[in-house]
Amino acid sequence: MKVVGLNLDIIWKNKAENFKHIENELQHIEADLFILPEMFSTGFCMDAAEVSDRNEESLEFLKKLSKAKNAAFCGSAPVEQDGHFYNRMFFVQPNEDLSSYNKRHLFSFSGEDKVYTPGNERVIVEYKGIRFLLQVCYDLRFPVFARNNDDYDAILYVANWPEKRVGAWEHLLKARAIENLAFVFGLNRIGTDGNNLFYQESSHCFFADGAEISRKDGNLIFADLDMNELKDFRNHFQFLNDRDDFSIQL
Repeated sequence: MKVVGLNLDIIWKNKAENFKHIENELQHIEADLFILPEMFSTGFCMDAAEVSDRNEESLEFLKKLSKAKNAAFCGSAPVEQDGHFYNRMFFVQPNEDLSSYNKRHLFSFSGEDKVYTPGNERVIVEYKGIRFLLQVCYDLRFPVFARNNDDYDAILYVANWPEKRVGAWEHLLKARAIENLAFVFGLNRIGTDGNNLFYQESSHCFFADGAEISRKDGNLIFADLDMNELKDFRNHFQFLNDRDDFSIQL
């Protein structure tokens, strides 16, 4: 499977311009799956009442791109529903199948937990024979929540992870791949946001042994997910069989 992530310099609180920029960047690119960063339409913004989608603007944009590209699209956006705000990750397939995941671990350091409502379930999506666990940014710091119960093959992390802590981002992505015998694609934004936080280019895709398998071209990051290679690796190193048995209280 060919996967492409966009290292997007998100324009603060400007959905129309971000949509236009994304379309321009991906205009001539083909893939099976496209990944956009966390809150790709607004930036990581705590002004939820101002920026949150009320008419499914970001979701409709992803549906439009998915249909036009005949490919799946994923990324997160701030959404209002039933009086609550969510940092919601969408996974849209070209056949119009839709999955969504509300970010479970809200970034209390920035006050996200005071504004948005946490999700209460893990979400795994199967697409073209690969099972994807959907995760958003701060989720990366909590390995128990992402533990592979032999129920997924790849983790998708979309993020706004600042340069100040980028070392943790990169080490934890690799760790999640190794400990879960899975592909891990971490897609971060770039540029500077409305809070003057800087985001360096730091997107990666790792194989189950921790090896980098992505290549970069401009603002795009490319990776090929080979399930036969993953199955061979898992058959040889059957570490998941020795995992601890536990359940998570959500």
